[in-house]
Amino acid sequence: MARLAQTAGLTDVQSEILATVRQFVDKEVIPHAQELEHADTYPADIVEGMKEMGLFGITIPEEYGGLGESLLTYALVVEEIARGWMSVSGVINTHFIVAHMISRHGTEAQKRHFLPRMATGEVRGSFSMSEPDLGSDVAAIKTKARREGDGYVIDGSKMWLTNGGSSNLIALLVRTDEGAEKAHQNLTTFLVEKPEGFGEVAPGLTIPGKIDKMGYKGVDTTEAVFDGFRIGADMVLGEAPGKGFAYMMDGVEVGRVNVAARACGIAIRAFELAVEYAQQRKTFGKPIAEHQAIAFKLAEMATKVEAAHLMMVNAARLKDSGARNDVEAGMAKLIASEYCAEVTQDAFRIHGGYGYSKEYEIERLMREAPFLLIGEGTSEIQKTIISRGLLREYKSRS
Repeated sequence: MARLAQTAGLTDVQSEILATVRQFVDKEVIPHAQELEHADTYPADIVEGMKEMGLFGITIPEEYGGLGESLLTYALVVEEIARGWMSVSGVINTHFIVAHMISRHGTEAQKRHFLPRMATGEVRGSFSMSEPDLGSDVAAIKTKARREGDGYVIDGSKMWLTNGGSSNLIALLVRTDEGAEKAHQNLTTFLVEKPEGFGEVAPGLTIPGKIDKMGYKGVDTTEAVFDGFRIGADMVLGEAPGKGFAYMMDGVEVGRVNVAARACGIAIRAFELAVEYAQQRKTFGKPIAEHQAIAFKLAEMATKVEAAHLMMVNAARLKDSGARNDVEAGMAKLIASEYCAEVTQDAFRIHGGYGYSKEYEIERLMREAPFLLIGEGTSEIQKTIISRGLLREYKSRS
């Protein structure tokens, strides 16, 4: 068993789940990741395997057909999957966030309508908050939903939907007229059902083709254009207009733990590749791992992997306990994504010229790691969240 990234205090069920997922990743993901990623091909067979293992419903309560496992279990599963291929973890990430939001904030009718089918993977979710000109100012959302009869009509454009084409449910944050003074209290989350695919998938809803990306291939990233799209009022999450911002932020908070877990997975894989290569490649008559410059680099890489993993686990356990974890989730996301980029680059350097070849796996990781520096909020956004939380807790009494 590997020395790094071990988690103390797991139940037998958690250990069994992780062992099963790791075996799946080693046999079904890693051997095919390079070919699928280079071709930008959706990993349909791998997704079917995840369905069979019940991973789409891992955190959905048992009463709705899921496994009812914790955020920690899910995060550790994501870590294992991202170790194999980050895009595969992306297939279930937005789905997990949407399922979490419905479980926590949906009406009973919404839970019974969506969750059992989400648990099997029949319904797969995507998460839509960003817009073409939005950046980090969520309160400045322009996409609007106006009340008309017993429903709403939505107009506007959304951006960066992971699984935008392959999902059939979108958790969509838009502006509604609630008459509130604070901008974020005029935001509402809708549950938008749609067919899979691209083009005009429903009257008033168009999903353009995939956005071509540097990395994170295989999984589709899209826009969504709403032009007179009609939806019933019963599809407002929780049937609570004006509370969409709070619901989305709850989803983003668990999403940050997820991104931290993905970063840990990539960093673990980068270290595995580096430490193996360093023991095989010889210079000056001995493996390069025996040269102090490389040995010290491996030591630093392993320490970063371990530190990121421990912070991710801590953030997940805090959320599972019911405690507020915005600061800890921000810290975990910040350090895991930054360390992931550093560890991956160090592994790339250890590979020398071979690391630049598409024949070697490290080349793919070099293109995937940067995404985690911006996903679910940049490092600068995490620092803002962390500093505000610290100032709240350590408020001066002078």
